[in-house]
Amino acid sequence: MTSIAEEFLVDSENKAFDTDHRKIINYNIGKYDAAVARGLSKIINLDNAKRKGHVIKWKVMENLDKILPEFEANFQKRGGKVIWANDAAEANKEILNILQKANAKTVVKSKSMVTEEIELNEFLEHNHIESLETDLGEYIVQLLGQKPYHIVTPAMHLSKEDIAKLFNERFGTPIDATPEQLTQKARELLREKYVQADAGITGANFLIADTGSIAISENEGNARLSTTFPKIHIAVVGIEKIIPSMADLDLFWPMLSTHGTGQNLTVYNTILSGPRQTNETDGPEEMYVILLDNGRTNLLAQKDQRQGLYCIRCGACLNACPVYKNIGGHTYNTSYSGPIGSIITPHLRGMEDFKHLSYASSLCGKCTEVCPVKIDIHKMLLLNRRDAVNEGLVPRKEKWGWAIWKRGMLSRKLEDFFSGKTKNFLMNKFFKKTWGHFREMPKVADKSFAQQWQEKHQPEK
Repeated sequence: MTSIAEEFLVDSENKAFDTDHRKIINYNIGKYDAAVARGLSKIINLDNAKRKGHVIKWKVMENLDKILPEFEANFQKRGGKVIWANDAAEANKEILNILQKANAKTVVKSKSMVTEEIELNEFLEHNHIESLETDLGEYIVQLLGQKPYHIVTPAMHLSKEDIAKLFNERFGTPIDATPEQLTQKARELLREKYVQADAGITGANFLIADTGSIAISENEGNARLSTTFPKIHIAVVGIEKIIPSMADLDLFWPMLSTHGTGQNLTVYNTILSGPRQTNETDGPEEMYVILLDNGRTNLLAQKDQRQGLYCIRCGACLNACPVYKNIGGHTYNTSYSGPIGSIITPHLRGMEDFKHLSYASSLCGKCTEVCPVKIDIHKMLLLNRRDAVNEGLVPRKEKWGWAIWKRGMLSRKLEDFFSGKTKNFLMNKFFKKTWGHFREMPKVADKSFAQQWQEKHQPEK
């Protein structure tokens, strides 16, 4: 049976040499880079804003046991219900119970990575409940039977021609339809679904402790429609999304939008504090917040690595990462791809199966540089590698290989014992199929640097 790590190596090699993929991603990320540069230029003291965000999230994670019950109490005061879920199975079971109790058959969903994490769509389909994605990018990848490619831009890997072809095949739109025409068609198809849906399911960008509210940011208005028309609203949220106060949104909203898309502020920013009140004209009759752990407390227990939970899911590290830009989002085989996915997935889904993601990095540090809450991402990658070794999860061949390499590198005598010719032979013999599969192997000089130095600086006789 092929392991997840072996699949990753095969998929990443195929994708890295897919020129069409490279062209689309370079174009889309190029547009993102230009927009973000404009957006960041409007923040007076960017480093100070990042530090402030880091400190707020640090304080929250150190006091999570106090701040989550505060949110729960404040949310319940306004008639909302909070459900704690230890894992994906528990979360799905609770959602199904709510839907079956209401005899719900159709669900509209706004964009939510945490529902991708628990594989909610597949679970609901298995239980004969229709679950429809209403974010345009998510809707497109759902039509294709794919997973989101990116945590912010689900269909980033597709060109407008790819999407026009899909809509032509599924809905009979012109093959040369413009993005505006395709969006209009999606709007026509989805509008009816909002009115008919029995329940709306969303994630949340932030949980606000002091008011017992959830904050949702979006650019299309689909989350508002998903939470306004249906009688039931279920929000599935990771426990790390909590912030102390409504006042903190003046920092986190602009930082999320600027780093996510380059906007000063996302188009629609909604704060929801429970079901419809007696004096309100719209909103659901019932509102639930499911607080999901699903491995987050495993990461919280790691004092050196818990800052991975500070992430606000802006996607900036994915767009900056040279590895992600070459191998793409689907290759990671996890909901959270790119650098942030590489540091949190081994703790959420198991170090043994996902340790390889922490090695899928050049350690250039660009991810750390762009992070809006100053997560030391490349250091976290190294700490994951350390943990994998300490837990004995590396193959014996690899362990012995590094032991021999270390011994040789620490001894000048051993370094000079083999000639350059011998070293080149050994490299071509043992590494040609791995390192040299698609590239020329580096050529080691015939004489070592130490030997060349000695010859050059020999005293004249």
